[in-house]
Amino acid sequence: MEPITISIENSVATITNNDPPYNRMTLEYMDALEEALPELGADDNVRALIFTAAGDENFSVGMNLKQLGEGVEKKGSFDAVLDQRLRVLSMIENLGKPSIATLFGYCLGGGLELPLACHFRIAAAQGAKIGLPEMDLGTVPAWGGSARLPRVVGRDAAIDMILRGRVIDADEALRIGLVSETCPVGDLKKRAQELGDELAKQPRLAVKGMLDTLVGFETKTLQQSIEAERAAVHLTQGTPDAREGMLAFLEKREPKFNQSS
Repeated sequence: MEPITISIENSVATITNNDPPYNRMTLEYMDALEEALPELGADDNVRALIFTAAGDENFSVGMNLKQLGEGVEKKGSFDAVLDQRLRVLSMIENLGKPSIATLFGYCLGGGLELPLACHFRIAAAQGAKIGLPEMDLGTVPAWGGSARLPRVVGRDAAIDMILRGRVIDADEALRIGLVSETCPVGDLKKRAQELGDELAKQPRLAVKGMLDTLVGFETKTLQQSIEAERAAVHLTQGTPDAREGMLAFLEKREPKFNQSS
């Protein structure tokens, strides 16, 4: 069985972890992502990505710990195993294309750290169990979870979740800003596709320019963010989408972007 499946609909690529019912983030899964993401990033026909998982039971319980020894042997060291996972998550975050994660059932450890690298997170209103419970194993998050979580929910909420090993539901995740919306689990993947369709219709170069500006803004000075914004302005200046947007505004109609860009 292939570790991931990829389907493309309306310029939205859906990447599915194919290890039901727990959808562990196996060595094979990470290898497949590392191979597929550059190709999806280079494909101008792909304008948004959805990260989901097979079935409707769990997004992911995280790394398959039984593979840790095998991973160390294959990659050469424990750090090399972690480095690959950090590379893949950074790739998602910095691909220049908006990404959406669907959180349902267990979303633990790496099953939350990967969604934290996405730009949008949607959770199932019932049954979602979301957290970084590594403290219960006597260890700590290792795929950037303790770096990204406070940037999303704030320092205090991140400390509360990580130090107490708390697993929260969708309502609390929405309250603290960990997810942008919730919906019934049966509608979750459909809703992700709808959001992906909406994002894919936005002007491609403008989306990339804004992601380049906004991702990692926490570590940029104000001047650096302004310079990144200016670069985005130049990136979009005079493009077919910029002309279409202005013409649509003057003609009082909806713009049709990405027709020739």
